[in-house]
Amino acid sequence: MGKEERDAYTIKADENLGEVKIADEVVAIIAGLAAMEVEGVASMAGNATRELIGKLGMKSLSKGVKVDVLEGIVTVSLALNLKYGYSIKDVTGKVQEKVKTAIENMTGLDVADVNIRVAGVQMPEEA
Repeated sequence: MGKEERDAYTIKADENLGEVKIADEVVAIIAGLAAMEVEGVASMAGNATRELIGKLGMKSLSKGVKVDVLEGIVTVSLALNLKYGYSIKDVTGKVQEKVKTAIENMTGLDVADVNIRVAGVQMPEEA
């Protein structure tokens, strides 16, 4: 199996029109965008190497996101930094639901798990 096959997943196949494949990076970006829309999420967290390598823009939205797709079933793992003062349980529950809904609506893939690791808490800026 070539590199293209490992990093892209067929979401639609029609012998008359062809097939549609989606890269795992796209699924990761969808997850990152959905997570950042939730009130209380400060930023995506990633390991230091990945943060240094990642460029600003869409790549930075997928840092801290790991996506595994097996036979059309998606498992997402997110590492997040949350804002101080928000309920971790409430924020992470909203992130799980929003990420699951966004991926399923945009790709047609089924999401089995959205696992979240809270990597840090962002303290408020002092004036």
